[in-house]
Amino acid sequence: MPLVQVNVIKDVFTPEQKAQIITRVTDAMVSVEGEAMRPVTWCVIHEVASGDWGIAGNALTTADVHALAAGAGVSA
Repeated sequence: MPLVQVNVIKDVFTPEQKAQIITRVTDAMVSVEGEAMRPVTWCVIHEVASGDWGIAGNALTTADVHALAAGAGVSA
């Protein structure tokens, strides 16, 4: 039984987007392991508090991720 864990920063993704992540990650796993494994393929989304995730020694916030998605850079 595969368990896939996805870590994201809290309040970046909507409930609908998280449902899409679960569906698509499951589909990706099933494409490798076979359709018979779909009922036992688990996908868990863990939300990390804004500012509790760091890249290159800098805390990354929800606002930073939204700026990245909009095509802007991350403030250091």
